Amino acid sequence: MGQFIFDLMAEGDYENIVFCQEKTLGLKAIIAIHDTTLGPAAGGIRMWPYASEEDAIKDAVRLARAMTYKNAAAGLDYGGGKIVIIGDPKRDKHEGMLRALARFIHRLGGLYLAGEDVGTTLEDMVVMRQETPYIVTVPESMGGPGDTGFATAFGVFQGIRACLNEVYGSPLPQGRSVAVQGIGSVGKALVKLLVEAGADVTIADIDAERAHALAADYHVIVASPAEIHALAVDVYSPCALGAILNDQTIPELRCKIVCGSANNQLAEGRHGEMLVESGILYAPDYIVNAGGVISGVDSLHPGGFNRQRALDKVAYIYRTMGVVAASAKTQSISTARAAAILAEQRITMIRQVKMI
Repeated sequence: MGQFIFDLMAEGDYENIVFCQEKTLGLKAIIAIHDTTLGPAAGGIRMWPYASEEDAIKDAVRLARAMTYKNAAAGLDYGGGKIVIIGDPKRDKHEGMLRALARFIHRLGGLYLAGEDVGTTLEDMVVMRQETPYIVTVPESMGGPGDTGFATAFGVFQGIRACLNEVYGSPLPQGRSVAVQGIGSVGKALVKLLVEAGADVTIADIDAERAHALAADYHVIVASPAEIHALAVDVYSPCALGAILNDQTIPELRCKIVCGSANNQLAEGRHGEMLVESGILYAPDYIVNAGGVISGVDSLHPGGFNRQRALDKVAYIYRTMGVVAASAKTQSISTARAAAILAEQRITMIRQVKMI
């Protein structure tokens, strides 16, 4: 196991992997820190019933690296990291576990700045904040951004507008068809933004009751979760879990644009090239879903959190996605590769600045 971990760290050039356990409280967690060239690692806390410890480690490092690229491309002075807790959030999560993890985070002395993610909530962050100030996504009453779902959705909406402009010559969603897969806090907010902008929206969610309730609120169409990706639409927006773009699904796509909030949508790097070959414009997930972290770290501003300032920064995703699309076209590379180059160039530049 040890050799596997060091090989994994060397392959992606990770700085730290910290294992945390408190058996009386049932805590088993992994803190993965990928790169802190730009500043302290900023990332969420994910809780998931992983099939094995190896799966949990691989997920942690994969997500941590994506956070490095997300923060770099968003122009933030923070590195990338991710925490995963092994367990079922519906059954295993409790106050003692959360507070114990918060104390482990506190031991890092600010090297890791944490927020909510899949399996954790704003309420969980309030509990953890009792043990450490290094929890950044807390309610506005505590100086934080509150629920960052809208900020993430707003960023994806800007990404969709940029992609529409690239493909159709206009950023207006009015009259365009969009299929949204997953209507959690981000997907639900995105549906609202799209409907208000005049788009024709179809939704799908594994929770059928939730999907039909949202459909009644916004008069949108409900599709099967197994078929949503294959609909003939202008935009397919995956807002659930990752690896949705793979050998099986890509040949089934009938859209011109893929732009959603789900992390790590490409099952493998080569799938970015497959999308190019299919004539589909892919919005790299960490480019367009950065709204949450942008909003979260705004609370670290000396003057405290300012919602309008945070959303102004999130709106900049429109320009960033435009730069990525233009760069991919100019260099005849995939947007996935163009986004990586953008992030890597900024990290290299800051590393050179810090040598002075």
